[in-house]
Amino acid sequence: MRARRELKRISWFAAVFSFACVGLVAQSSAADTKSTMQLTSTAFAEGQPIPAKYTCEGKNISPALKWSGAPAGTKSLALIADDPDAPMGTWVHWVLFDLAPAITELSEDVAKSQHVAGGAAQGLNDFKHLGYGGPCPPRGAPHRYFFKLYALDTVLGLKPGSSKADVERAMEKHILAQTQLMGTFKR
Repeated sequence: MRARRELKRISWFAAVFSFACVGLVAQSSAADTKSTMQLTSTAFAEGQPIPAKYTCEGKNISPALKWSGAPAGTKSLALIADDPDAPMGTWVHWVLFDLAPAITELSEDVAKSQHVAGGAAQGLNDFKHLGYGGPCPPRGAPHRYFFKLYALDTVLGLKPGSSKADVERAMEKHILAQTQLMGTFKR
């Protein structure tokens, strides 16, 4: 009798352990899908300073960006660049959306017009203009600039000039994967 109870207890623990492992594998697979995208730039490496050329102290042009690993089912890409270290709260430097999934890079100096290559539309940044506005922090400590790329299961269809908040709201429940590249700048 005692052996039978012990066997039942071991069977119960084995079932619980198996169920937990299946859950961990499922979570791991979902996390792997989210982390397969990569975003890089020839202008700066992750965590490194952004050259002045791409800031208000230089030509103020967008850096070249390249990405890979968008998952199957991606219908469009969105890019948001912002500075969470700005004194008045997060400062938006670039909003780009509805980029065709076949596009895997943006060349340096993307035009500051409503639409760019790949069918993408440009949103309004916090400098109150379309397209990229480079780092321009107050003098002092370095700021971090996050270039965030999102793979979406839909085309957002928003109007050019839409805000970061508009794009984020439209992206809710449509993000298949995301990645980011962070650079710094100090004046």
